[in-house]
Amino acid sequence: MIFATNNKHKLEEVQAMLGNSVKVAGLSELDFFEEIPETADTLQGNALQKAQFIHQRFDNDCFADDTGLEVDCLNGAPGVFSARYAGEPTNSEKNIDKLLAEMEKSSDRSAQFRTVIALIQGSDIQYFDGIIRGKIATERYGSGGFGYDAVFIPEGYNKTFAELSAEEKNSISHRGRAVKKLVEFLSKQRFLQD
Repeated sequence: MIFATNNKHKLEEVQAMLGNSVKVAGLSELDFFEEIPETADTLQGNALQKAQFIHQRFDNDCFADDTGLEVDCLNGAPGVFSARYAGEPTNSEKNIDKLLAEMEKSSDRSAQFRTVIALIQGSDIQYFDGIIRGKIATERYGSGGFGYDAVFIPEGYNKTFAELSAEEKNSISHRGRAVKKLVEFLSKQRFLQD
């Protein structure tokens, strides 16, 4: 199955969660390196737009995701603009700098990560979402992960995503929760086909 991404971190996370049940091919394995349009104003819209683009190009079942960090005191920003928060080209460090600067005077550090996956199989479209609540640290901690992981502390933890092992993060993360729903859906399909 095609995962409509060139982000190797996302691909590794998802393949680890799917195990051997499904082989996921990223876009680089298809020698596809073009920019995929992401012009929708919602995470669900962007996920669907990316999945449809790749589905039409390769005529193959595929899924795509879009993820956003939604910060309460910033009225849900950066949200759909999370990857490009500090402008183009995308730069995680600059995005974190901007986020921390904008939250400097806020005592409300609550936030959530949300992932929406759009799966296209033939003409059928399914959505799977995952949310994890947490808070934004006042500075970076840890060296693992990517994106905003160094400043996001998931609920029930005193460490950022960047301080957790990949296994720990995947077991609780927004993407992990969305992928788990995707895996359950695909497993039920297999069971019904067997």
